[in-house]
Amino acid sequence: MSAPQRSSSSDVAIWCESVVRIHRHGQLEVQALQGLDLAVDAGEMIAVVGPSGAGKSTLLAILAGSDQPSAGQVRVAGRDVTALTRSERVAYRREVVGAIFQQTARNVVPYLSAVQNVTMPMSCAGVRGKRAHTAAMDLLERVGVADLAQRLPGQMSGGQQQRVAIATAMANGPRVLLADEPTGELDTATSDEIFAVLRDLSTADGVTVVVVTHDPAVSERVTRTVAIRDGRTSSEMVRGPAGSTGRHPDGHLGRTGDIHAHSVVQEFAVMDKAGRIQVPREYREALGLTRRVRLTLEHNRVELWPDALPPRPSSDGQDQS
Repeated sequence: MSAPQRSSSSDVAIWCESVVRIHRHGQLEVQALQGLDLAVDAGEMIAVVGPSGAGKSTLLAILAGSDQPSAGQVRVAGRDVTALTRSERVAYRREVVGAIFQQTARNVVPYLSAVQNVTMPMSCAGVRGKRAHTAAMDLLERVGVADLAQRLPGQMSGGQQQRVAIATAMANGPRVLLADEPTGELDTATSDEIFAVLRDLSTADGVTVVVVTHDPAVSERVTRTVAIRDGRTSSEMVRGPAGSTGRHPDGHLGRTGDIHAHSVVQEFAVMDKAGRIQVPREYREALGLTRRVRLTLEHNRVELWPDALPPRPSSDGQDQS
C-alpha cells in the first residue's frame, strides 16, 4: 500500500515512505524514484510490477541494502536501512535479506555443488561442518532438489538451479526474501512451481517475499500486486476468494474482475501523502481526461469529471462544482 496508513510497527516488515532516488551521470540527473511509498506486512508475499524504467530494480536494490535513497525513510525488519554503517550493512545483507536474480549465474557458484552453494553463506555467518551440511540438505529437501545435492549447476535445468538459488538465499534464515524476475528465463509450468516454492516458504517460515517483475501475469500467482509507474506506486491489485464481493466499507463496488474461478481481483488506485493518484490510462482515454479535471464531493465519495463536461447536480439538487 502506498502512502502507508499504518504505523511502522512490528507487523510491518517493509516500510517505505516518500522514497526518492536520484542517479547522477555527470551533469545529468535521473530520478528513478519520485516519492515512493510502500508497506508490506511480515509474512506477506507480494509482486511489484511495472514497465522498464519504472523504478522496480532501484527499489529492490535499496531494500537489499546495496543502494541508498536520496531522500525518504526505509525500514526493513525493524532496521532503518538508511542509517546502517558499512559493517551493519554487510550483516544486514547476510542475515536479514536474501536475494534471487533472474540470471542463474548470479545466484549460484558454477564450480560448487548444490549443497556447497547452500552451505557457503552459512560458513560466512560462522555455521560450518555437520551442522551446516544438515541444514543445507534440509533446505534442498524443502525446495525439492535434495537428490541433486552433489550436482554442479551446469548439470541442472534452469528450474532446478533456481530452486538451489532459493535454498541458498534462505541459508541464513532471512526475514525478507527479494526476488528480481526469478522466473524470467523459465517456462510457464516451471514458473508456477517456483512460485509455489516461494509461497510455501513464506507461509511456513513467515518470510516476507517481494517479487519484482515486468510481467503483469504474475499477479495471478500472489494475493497482492503493487504497480509502479514513473517512480511511484500507482495502483494495487488484491486477490480474494471466490464469493467475496470486493466491496468498499461504504458498499461501493471497486474495479473488480475474475481471473480464475476460485478468485476475485480488485484494483485500487493508490494515493500518496500529497493526495495524488494516478488514474489508469484506459480510464483517462475513455473519458478524455487531459491536463485538468473537475472534482466533486458527493456524500461519501469523490467524483472526477472531464474539464469539458459540467458536473451533474448532487442528490439534493445543488451543483457540486
